Amino acid sequence: MALITVAAIIALISAACIQEGTAGLECEDGGEQWKEYRLFLGRNVGDIEVVSDADWDAFLADIVTPRFPDGLSALDVAGQWRGEDGNIERERSKMLLILAPPDTSPLDQLNEVSAEYKRRFSQDAVLRVVTEACVAFK
Repeated sequence: MALITVAAIIALISAACIQEGTAGLECEDGGEQWKEYRLFLGRNVGDIEVVSDADWDAFLADIVTPRFPDGLSALDVAGQWRGEDGNIERERSKMLLILAPPDTSPLDQLNEVSAEYKRRFSQDAVLRVVTEACVAFK
């Protein structure tokens, strides 16, 4: 349950970075409309960090990279939320960022990554955010 709360808080925190109301998004200066996919992956079970840096590196190499050989970004993020006891809880997390052209959908691969992460690291959930973005390789 705490991870679901974490996921909700991370979603709120990341909302500042997400463009809302992008229907009919018009890209400027030669940009193309693509989809932006983000996965937020917590590293704790309770108060204990169960996903070490070495564990993450292996997961990225063995599970994520083969599913996204054209590229991705993996970022360190810091999640925080107010627990039921009123205290601020913090958790080191990872965010995967994948951009996909409009004629492709990586949802199957993202679901595989999420399922394996939950299984391997005893996680309750992985937060997925999908939005539209203007992309230009210049």
